[in-house]
Amino acid sequence: MIGFRKGSSVDDEDGLFDMTGAMPVPGPREVLVQVRAVGVNPLDTKVRAGRVEVPERVVTLGWDAAGIVHAVGSEVTLLAPGQAVYYAGSFDRAGANAEYHLVDERIAARMPATLDFAQAAGVPLAALTAWQLLFERFAITPGDTQPRGSLLVLGGAGGVGSMLIQLARQLTGLTVIATASRGDSMEWCRTMGAHHVIDHTLPMPEQVVALKLAPVRHIAALSHTARHVAALTQIIAPHGKLAVIDDHDAFDAAPLKGKSVSLHWEMVFTRPLYATDDMQEQQRILTRVAALLDEGVLRHTVRQRLSPFNAATVLRAHALLERGGQPGKIVVSGW
Repeated sequence: MIGFRKGSSVDDEDGLFDMTGAMPVPGPREVLVQVRAVGVNPLDTKVRAGRVEVPERVVTLGWDAAGIVHAVGSEVTLLAPGQAVYYAGSFDRAGANAEYHLVDERIAARMPATLDFAQAAGVPLAALTAWQLLFERFAITPGDTQPRGSLLVLGGAGGVGSMLIQLARQLTGLTVIATASRGDSMEWCRTMGAHHVIDHTLPMPEQVVALKLAPVRHIAALSHTARHVAALTQIIAPHGKLAVIDDHDAFDAAPLKGKSVSLHWEMVFTRPLYATDDMQEQQRILTRVAALLDEGVLRHTVRQRLSPFNAATVLRAHALLERGGQPGKIVVSGW
């Protein structure tokens, strides 16, 4: 397994380190997964650097995984040993940067049959975040393709943006406007299905007006929201909906009042963190996403595969994420 030193940087050789531990034993509703691949996300780097607090019991990172069910708890009914699964886990528990990892059966699902482990490991966290934002926070019905105005995706080339663009293009009637800042990132957004791509390093309201599209009634702010909130407030239509996923020490929502804009937070781990009554909804979402992937409606978003699966390789993935400019997902596999 791979441990981490809280408050470390990617330049610290011991920021991540290889270690050994006892074989986990599944509780009543848990499955023990032999991990084959793990997706690396900005959350991993934030927890390692000490910018996101987690309980002391969290000794490993990695909240995006695919593998084989090795053993199950006494009350497990949804999964069985030998099944290939994928999941995002819960960030109040140890992550999947380990050869064997425990996860609640209600938030894991059978892996898409058409993907390999590395491809599947890049899907869960981004797909769950995008799905819950679009279909729960924005209350749009999947498959309802009636025209609904425009959706602006701030930071469209990242993992969540890549999946959100696809879901919105394939399962809604929204016109999708993505933002990016580099040529390759812009092209990636178009490949994912964005109708239009604008540059968020330039004034965005003017770019949106120049497109002459239906009003922007929905905005998904996926990164650097605080930097762009004034522009987003100007862009969004009256009675619109703004959803935010990134972290803030403080967030001033007062400017949204004049347009009666509703503010929605999307936190992918809310269900497992609070063991909500609808916790199994995450499994249902992942099952639907797997079917869409197998049908070719959606595509995986892995752009880089790194190996072998050890501390040095995962630290290299952290460095790539922190440097930025990487469209799609980074995955580590191969113990």
